[in-house]
Amino acid sequence: MADVVLQSITKSFSGHRALDDVSMTIPDGSFVVLLGPTGAGKTTTLRMISGLDHPDRGDVFIGGRSMKGLTPAERNVAMVFQQYSLYPHLTVRENLAFPLKSPLLKTPPAEIERKVRAVAETLRIAHKLDNKATALSGGEMQRVSIGRALVRTPEIYLMDEPLSSLDAKLRADLRVELKSIQANSGATLLYVTHDQVEAMTMATHIGVLHHGRLVQFGSPRDVYERPVSLYAAQRLGQPRINVLPANLFPAAPPRAASIGLRPEHIRQGTGEDSLVTRVERLGDQTRLHLSFRGHTIVTVTEPHTTRRDGEIVKIEPVDPLYFDADGMRLA
Repeated sequence: MADVVLQSITKSFSGHRALDDVSMTIPDGSFVVLLGPTGAGKTTTLRMISGLDHPDRGDVFIGGRSMKGLTPAERNVAMVFQQYSLYPHLTVRENLAFPLKSPLLKTPPAEIERKVRAVAETLRIAHKLDNKATALSGGEMQRVSIGRALVRTPEIYLMDEPLSSLDAKLRADLRVELKSIQANSGATLLYVTHDQVEAMTMATHIGVLHHGRLVQFGSPRDVYERPVSLYAAQRLGQPRINVLPANLFPAAPPRAASIGLRPEHIRQGTGEDSLVTRVERLGDQTRLHLSFRGHTIVTVTEPHTTRRDGEIVKIEPVDPLYFDADGMRLA
């Protein structure tokens, strides 16, 4: 495996700047998740690394080597797309083996069969090896698609929302499997998602992109607890961070325009009065939806709370985050 360095990458399409001077180092053996809304530059970043597109300015280094002029095949990367990208006329075994039959790899037939079998067992599709791809369920097809990447030993795996089309349970199962595979193999993996649960549970590092710029890069805990901006704070957390005018609470810093309160950072007790407008019981926790001075706040409490709609509760912030008028966090 290898580290990946993006050095001042800029890329435009038809006058639209998709990436704007992006520099980032993906450490060897890390699981890096890129977060951001549609159009933030996540997929374009993958395409710069894979060689499917080339930067207008800047350079990509894999294992310390410049990728300028190298084709995707010469870069030794494996990419998994959102769609399955399988050969429908081939069996699962043949689909998994296909990348290993590249003339560049020169893999012996016995080694191909060993690797195919090992990956199929890891992804729990060994019993489907002789099935045609068209005879598989959506979840099985995506496992084969992921397996086509895992069967190789590239320098970096690139995955573009590979679980987004799956049902919730299968997504949860595959999240665990992917993280386990990455951790056990020591692979370097760059993963694009809109799903903040995937980001928090899988990543060693998170990169937050906004309009083609990298606004923060760090561990999931750093981005969650110490976001550099209101935008970064809103990328993680479920329920989302509550954002209110700073002057609603005492002791706000002079330059604070807004206050960010994670749901778990709102204490019930002494403080300001709020009206309970909805009680949302989720089993492991209960969410209270509150009306506070004309603003809606969501907080979490213990699962067996006796709170009911229409009650008045007193709240006070704990460890609030303050942001200036430009949305930048105040120290």
